[in-house]
Amino acid sequence: MDDPFIDSWEQLKPIAGNFPPAAFSFVVSGLAHTVRAIHGDTVAEDIEANETVSDDESRHVSGKQLCLGLKDYAIRRYGRLARTVLRRWNIAETDDFGRIVFTMIEAKQLRKTANDRFEDFCGVFDFDEAFGDRV
Repeated sequence: MDDPFIDSWEQLKPIAGNFPPAAFSFVVSGLAHTVRAIHGDTVAEDIEANETVSDDESRHVSGKQLCLGLKDYAIRRYGRLARTVLRRWNIAETDDFGRIVFTMIEAKQLRKTANDRFEDFCGVFDFDEAFGDRV
């Protein structure tokens, strides 16, 4: 598996806390999924290739948008196992998405706007409801 994120892991490892590399890789892929849904394919491809663009606003998503995009991405990718997979990576609430994102911001692997706050990720949705059994 060729994952450009893994090259960045050494920089994140000291500040990653309880989150494994797969959790960070998931958020990066889920960010591209979310950006694609909101802004289109070209911008998402830049994110997947870990390329920077001069106009960060053209690819910005809010904390809430990202959380909802990550939920959709997890369900599409893992189906009924989404909650189990996320728990394995120590992701149990939307706050954890924020912790991962802000760790990546601290490591200068993601950028934020002046309006972005950790609190934007808090309590966006309930994991049991979002990833519970579907009939």
